[in-house]
Amino acid sequence: MPAAPLELDIRPLAGPQELDLFRRLPYVLDHELPDDLDSGRRRPEWMWVALRGERVVARIAWWSQDGRAPLLLDFFDLDDTLPEPERGEVGLRLLETASAAVLPAGGPRPEYGRFVPADWREDPVVRDVVEARIRVMERTGARMLVERLRLEWRAGTPVPADSGRLRFRPVAGREDLLALMTPVMEGTLDAHGQQDLASGLSPLRAAEKHYDEELARYTTPREWWRIAELPDGEPVGFVIPARNDYNPIIAYIGVLPAHRGHGYIDDLLTEGTRVLAGQDGVERIRAATDLGNVPMAKSFARLGYVNFERAFDMVWD
Repeated sequence: MPAAPLELDIRPLAGPQELDLFRRLPYVLDHELPDDLDSGRRRPEWMWVALRGERVVARIAWWSQDGRAPLLLDFFDLDDTLPEPERGEVGLRLLETASAAVLPAGGPRPEYGRFVPADWREDPVVRDVVEARIRVMERTGARMLVERLRLEWRAGTPVPADSGRLRFRPVAGREDLLALMTPVMEGTLDAHGQQDLASGLSPLRAAEKHYDEELARYTTPREWWRIAELPDGEPVGFVIPARNDYNPIIAYIGVLPAHRGHGYIDDLLTEGTRVLAGQDGVERIRAATDLGNVPMAKSFARLGYVNFERAFDMVWD
């Protein structure tokens, strides 16, 4: 395969003043970049471009929660007017050059995540764009971990009345929730949970990792978090309504193995949606579930959530 032309200038942004340069290639998250830079979730030295003269032919960027270390590779764009194999070679050179400079030597690579249209496989042009990026990642050893449905509840969508089958109480603390998260890990359909278990983590350690690395970071009130119980006090599951840096979200929802198959997922999702929809100014609630988690996807559909987009995650083993 012929190499890409050598006349490429591959470099990080000199500072926030070069944001317009970075945005010469489009992506659905472009509107978040100014606030991400202001808040420190992104750093200019994590945002790279490949230039041919004044033309941006590829770009890449990593995201973090606090600016200390890159946690996710979420921008990787190519100039799709370039022919193959040139397009792929340009992307590969940028990916490898920037990764060597940004990521700690010998450490694990952060996941690559991308949002794509819900019907991306059905449009040949869109499919070509998506698969071009996947091919570059695969050439560096990445594999597809999961494809997910991105879902949205919109203001004005009716929230069903409480069925009365369950009673809800706030989460008492970390150990209270972990006691339920741990058995939920058994038989989980979530690809990230399955990956944690396959890596050798016990269900408890996988639950602790999920709590400490994600749930504990939400700054919205813990009083929103709900545990569902039967009238006799036996726990059935839980739902974690929260808000991330961008939207109100259903962060996590789980039904204990002994109570699966009875439709309690709808009660939990209804309660979480009700909590968030009752806050001031909420126009939408975002959620996501793995494409393979059919019961969860059906529950979101019954509650009126719209599948507005898909996403995929690739990992390096």
